[in-house]
Amino acid sequence: MDHIVNLIGNVGFPIAVSLYLLVRVEQKLEVLTLTISNLAQIMNLLHEEKKQR
Repeated sequence: MDHIVNLIGNVGFPIAVSLYLLVRVEQKLEVLTLTISNLAQIMNLLHEEKKQR
């Protein structure tokens, strides 16, 4: 907690909020990337299965 207060005091509130939001968005983007990759793999498997029928 002291680190956050120190950060706000040194660089300002807007920069501290921006950094916080960037970290949060980055985590969500990683999850979305994995989900899209899994979806692409499933779609490829379904496509291959359909071609075999």
